Amino acid sequence: MNRRAFLVIGTAAAGLAGRVRAQTLAPRIVVYKSPTCGCCSAWVEHMESAGFVVDARDVDQDSLNALKQQSGITPDLISCHTALVDGYVLEGHVPAGDVERLLTERPQALGLSVPGMPIGSPGMEMGNQRETFDTLLMFWDGSTEIFQRHI
Repeated sequence: MNRRAFLVIGTAAAGLAGRVRAQTLAPRIVVYKSPTCGCCSAWVEHMESAGFVVDARDVDQDSLNALKQQSGITPDLISCHTALVDGYVLEGHVPAGDVERLLTERPQALGLSVPGMPIGSPGMEMGNQRETFDTLLMFWDGSTEIFQRHI
């Protein structure tokens, strides 16, 4: 084998090893969503692009509503999909950067929510249109505080 072939094979192997290592280190997010929701699928793509390993599960609306209730998500915090990651609940179109911060800071909280479906949030992109929205830190008693404001 000549030196060039050795370098090509070595580079390919290193790239593969890096991807495997990233997948094993990346937090795994399990997303529960409606099978017909395009914005939920777009949010899944956003999270995968940010390096998260995503297991998207299509469920019927009754099962999704039950999961939200069992997870402690109050009606004022509801959005279209619910996700679980490393002991936290994610509700709605939470930006990947906010999830990364949550997992780094590890606050004593239920998780994060972006209530509703704000235009311009991940998965809800509509050209140049953008609404200001907040990512809320949810607590077990139903209270919240602003975790991150997105302008």
